[in-house]
Amino acid sequence: MAQIPSGLVSHSRKICNFYKRVIRHIESTNHIFEEARYKAVLIRHEFDKNKNIKNVIVSKDLLNRAEEKLRNDVFYDYIQFPQSPKGVAYCRDEPPPDWVLDYWHPMEKAMYPKYFALREQRKIEYEEFYKKEYGEQVENVDNTKH
Repeated sequence: MAQIPSGLVSHSRKICNFYKRVIRHIESTNHIFEEARYKAVLIRHEFDKNKNIKNVIVSKDLLNRAEEKLRNDVFYDYIQFPQSPKGVAYCRDEPPPDWVLDYWHPMEKAMYPKYFALREQRKIEYEEFYKKEYGEQVENVDNTKH
């Protein structure tokens, strides 16, 4: 059973989310990998320096000031991952058409005997339904040569 989202986020979860936002900001603003990685290591060092603070008020104040600093350093073109929302490939997975299964190798079909037996039966039923609904197909073939 899934948990109901309560909307309450713990302080440690806020820190983790903020750290991820900072790293994504660094990746977006620095296109040289080594430079971005170096800045990420420095940021991690800053987080590690403050991880043992027991005073909740001081910790929240540090987080608020850091979030304010990140908000003031807004970047105009953040990286969008292709498969994520707003990405160029989001929801572009097309299911393969049904006829693809007709071209499976017999050894592949043998792995799912019940499914393919039922599928063949339904194809025959559909052909009968189609003939009953629309009648036989009449071919107009002109055999004269031009």
